Amino acid sequence: MLRIENLKKVFGKTVALDGLNMLVQDGALYGFVGPNGAGKTTTIRTIIGLLTPDEGSVAVDGVYVEQSPRKVMSKIGYVPDSFGVYDNLKVSEYMEFFAACYGITGLKARKRSETLLEQVGLYDKADFYVEGLSRGMKQRLCLARALIHNPLFLIMDEPTAGLDPRTRYEFKEILKELCAQGKTILISSHILPELAEICTDIGVVDQGRMVFEGSMEEILSQINVSCPILISIAGDQSPALRILREHPQVETVSIRGDDILVGFGGDKKDEAALLQSLVEAGVQIYGFVRERRNLETVFMQITDHSGGEVVLSYEG
Repeated sequence: MLRIENLKKVFGKTVALDGLNMLVQDGALYGFVGPNGAGKTTTIRTIIGLLTPDEGSVAVDGVYVEQSPRKVMSKIGYVPDSFGVYDNLKVSEYMEFFAACYGITGLKARKRSETLLEQVGLYDKADFYVEGLSRGMKQRLCLARALIHNPLFLIMDEPTAGLDPRTRYEFKEILKELCAQGKTILISSHILPELAEICTDIGVVDQGRMVFEGSMEEILSQINVSCPILISIAGDQSPALRILREHPQVETVSIRGDDILVGFGGDKKDEAALLQSLVEAGVQIYGFVRERRNLETVFMQITDHSGGEVVLSYEG
């Protein structure tokens, strides 16, 4: 659905995009994440035609933005991070206004508006003024507006920011339904656990480049994430620390109260052997478990600019 190749954009002395490559497959629910200033907003604005790249190309459904911007825009629905609503309009008037912007008028516009308002849970608010809607309702209205011309590709910038837990849940369910209906969706968000729940694919951008892109399964299984073993010890930690210090597969050791955090490069069999050696040495262990991998762990690792130095600390 979306293919970006070698995208570059410079503002003065600031390099916003530095050869970004990106691929969003048809039907994907794609999470687009990165630190502040990584290039997410510049990328989105380039996709929707608000910015012209210095180099590179953007194609949506096989159509290049720089060659046929109007055709591309007809394929995209955009939900910005700010509402952009007209408070003095009723909800139904608001929807029909934007329908008219796409050449949809009369009965067709009303039918389309009613269908979308029902889909986002605002059918009973059609005669309410926009200014009287809650934040969550306004966000759902913006989503309905973005869908008015039945786009193939939906782009959303921080769609659930500032929403209460129930509204976020309802919003996520709507997105899942849209994806099931065949829409391709790109979500830029800082709420990583939420993306992990709903997204099929993830792209992590940092310093204007794509540093990882793949399915959720790939990002959790293929990235070299440091998932330490948490060893809980009753009593003296010194024997355990001596064994860990000398073990060839132990990369890092740090102490957290009664627990020892161990960066370990072995597999499950190696873990079992390590546990056995500790028990045989008389170490009193009451907990031995790998800390769980998650999207936040991956994000922190692959956007870490510390140079990747590993420091082994030892106390005992």
